[in-house]
Amino acid sequence: MDSEKKHVLDTVSKYIDITLTPFGKPQRTVIDVEKRDPMYGGNGVVYMLSLFEKDELVNNRIGVYMVLMNNGDQAGFHEHGSKKEQEIYVLVHGQGEYIERIGEDNITRKFDLKKGNVTCIQGDNNYHSIINTSDEPLIIFVVTTYEAK
Repeated sequence: MDSEKKHVLDTVSKYIDITLTPFGKPQRTVIDVEKRDPMYGGNGVVYMLSLFEKDELVNNRIGVYMVLMNNGDQAGFHEHGSKKEQEIYVLVHGQGEYIERIGEDNITRKFDLKKGNVTCIQGDNNYHSIINTSDEPLIIFVVTTYEAK
């Protein structure tokens, strides 16, 4: 593992335990760290910490920790409707600003979020973004599920 990924895991481990306990299998930790620079045109760097193997979750596309290490780091605006997904954010550490918009330009709401807050998005032409607004890492558990058919 390269030093940057190790640094991210060491930093996140100061704030939360990143152990997964899958039913009937040995406990494990993060299996991959993906760097997105930028993520969906946002500012700074976002790291995606994968816990699950491909197709390990039923009807889910991903179950990961999204980590925005620095103040101002942002997952830029993106939508899930075209992929028929719903995405849930559970903030487990830090503070951020969550922004929603309809279409390309119509920002409809902004929220200051903190540890314990949950957001969700689905539907065509609905976009969301999140920005780290503190000097500590913003750590979010993300679950992206496919919509029922």
